[in-house]
Order: sequence, then C-alpha cells, then structure tokens
Amino acid sequence: MKLLVSILFLFTLVATFTDIKAETNTVSSTVVNNTPPTANSPAINIVNSDVCKTSSVGAIQLPYIGASGGTTITDLNCERIKLARSLYSMGMKVAGVSILCQDARVFDAMIMSGTPCPYMSSIGEDALDLWEQNPDKVPQGSTALIKPEPIKQQTQKGDIDGLKNFGLMALGLLLIF
Repeated sequence: MKLLVSILFLFTLVATFTDIKAETNTVSSTVVNNTPPTANSPAINIVNSDVCKTSSVGAIQLPYIGASGGTTITDLNCERIKLARSLYSMGMKVAGVSILCQDARVFDAMIMSGTPCPYMSSIGEDALDLWEQNPDKVPQGSTALIKPEPIKQQTQKGDIDGLKNFGLMALGLLLIF
C-alpha cells in the first residue's frame, strides 16, 4: 500500500509542476451584429381603377447615405377618353367627339372616314372647309390635311464623279486584299 501511495504522490507532484505554466491565446476581432441601413421607397397605391394615373418609385442606398422617392404620372389619353365618355353619356355627342379629336390619330381617322371633326360648332363639309382654312388649329402630328407636293421629274445627267469614286474604292479594296 505504501507503494501505491508513493506512486500517487509522484504522479500528483509531476502533474502539479507541469501545469504551472499557462498558455494564452488572444484573438482580436470585431464583430458587427447590425445590418447596413436600407433606403425604402414610399408605397404609392392607386387602388381606384377609375383614376388615370400610374405610380413610379425608386431608391438608392450607398454605405452611409440613401435616398428614395416616388411620383405619380397622369395619363392624358385616359383622361380624354373618360371626358368624352362622360359628355356622350350626358347627350353631348358632338362635344364628346370634339374632345377625342384633340388626338391627331382620331383627327386623321375622322377625316379619312368622311366625317371630319367639328370646328367651332360647324360639322360636316363646313367643318372640313374651316379646318383647311385654319391649319394651325389642326392637332400636332396630324397628316390628313397635308397636301402632298407634286413629284418633280429630274433629268438624269451622267455622274462621272460617282464612277471615279467607285473605281477608286474598288482599286483600294484590291490593294488591301
């Protein structure tokens, strides 16, 4: 038993002296636990389907600063159609057609169909004559009342310069290849 106690004492003594030296391991790091800020665009809701508007939003985010914005865009053609529909439903058919005739496409279609747009309370042939007398009142972009200019016949003359240029280009290509 003495031998066993001596061995235990010896192991304890060796274990004590070997554990005296301590090891240190220092790790230095920075941990960021928050996310960068985000630019959020405003929500522009156009819920009513009877509104002639659309929305447009956008945002940009940089590391330290962000910006966002939004706007609504008015659809003028949609408003024109709604106004014409309202006037027509109130029995004001000529006024409804007059609203639509502010669009060059409708104006041209009316002229081509033989029913010109009303002009200052005149309809039919009277309106067509007044439109022709006042071309500055025609909607911008209309082509129905433009008189085509006659095509002038040009006499063909020999183009010797063109032939020279062609010959020089052909010679240049032959020299390149």
